[in-house]
Amino acid sequence: METLPDGTRIGRTALRVSDVEAELEFYRDVVGLEVLNRTASRVTLGVDDASRLVLEDDGNESRRGREAAGLYHVAFRMPTRAALGDALGRIRDRWHLEGASDHRVSEALYLTDPDGNGVEIYRDYPREEWPRTDDGRIRMATDPLDLEALEAAATGESSALPGTTIGHVHLEVTSLEAFETFYVETLGFDVQATVPGATFVSAGGYHHHIGANTWNRRTNPADGRGLSWFELVVPEGRAVEALRERLRERERPLREADDGFVVVDPDGIDVRIRPGSP
Repeated sequence: METLPDGTRIGRTALRVSDVEAELEFYRDVVGLEVLNRTASRVTLGVDDASRLVLEDDGNESRRGREAAGLYHVAFRMPTRAALGDALGRIRDRWHLEGASDHRVSEALYLTDPDGNGVEIYRDYPREEWPRTDDGRIRMATDPLDLEALEAAATGESSALPGTTIGHVHLEVTSLEAFETFYVETLGFDVQATVPGATFVSAGGYHHHIGANTWNRRTNPADGRGLSWFELVVPEGRAVEALRERLRERERPLREADDGFVVVDPDGIDVRIRPGSP
């Protein structure tokens, strides 16, 4: 089985939203992104001229169905603990913190955007500190996070720092078996961790680039508002072409887009694949 090369990462993520202005304000003022480009129906936000998030007007689409697969959360990775402390300050000043956890590989804050999309803001511990099982997999946990200590690390910065990325996306899927068949056996991710009802996969030994769970027992393909697409950036052009050929051999329909191509996962979610730097 071919695996994705080191340096593979999540690129941009796009959300289909009901109120672009309200979403823009949230991701600018709370998450700390800057507006890079704006049209009547689309806003691109990012950090230091690097795009990270696309907001698309939903075109009067309905809400995501109660049984539909889709986004669990999109996760913004801060470059330092101080930057995460600054994010906590912005959340406390301007929004509502819904949860916080020490996962032993990362420290994470959880909230929900105005349209009901899950959002995680986190920072990683140094990779050499990540606990592992005897077979080499990542051992994550959900421990309480010391918010006072995190707040003490803050500098008061009002915007996200350069180096802020989308570290991972976490999906609600209809079948973990179908998820692994597509993302592991076909795309080439490695399974890094499993817990009851969830699987976490990555490239290059990261704790996870994509998470998937069946906790809410979704039974239908993705529909309506919410996750529109996310981008998988592969650092080697030849690896992208090998992946394209592998998908064709498995008779997965492809369409061209943004210097790469799009493939639809088992739950109807668009995955955009393109070459790019690590």
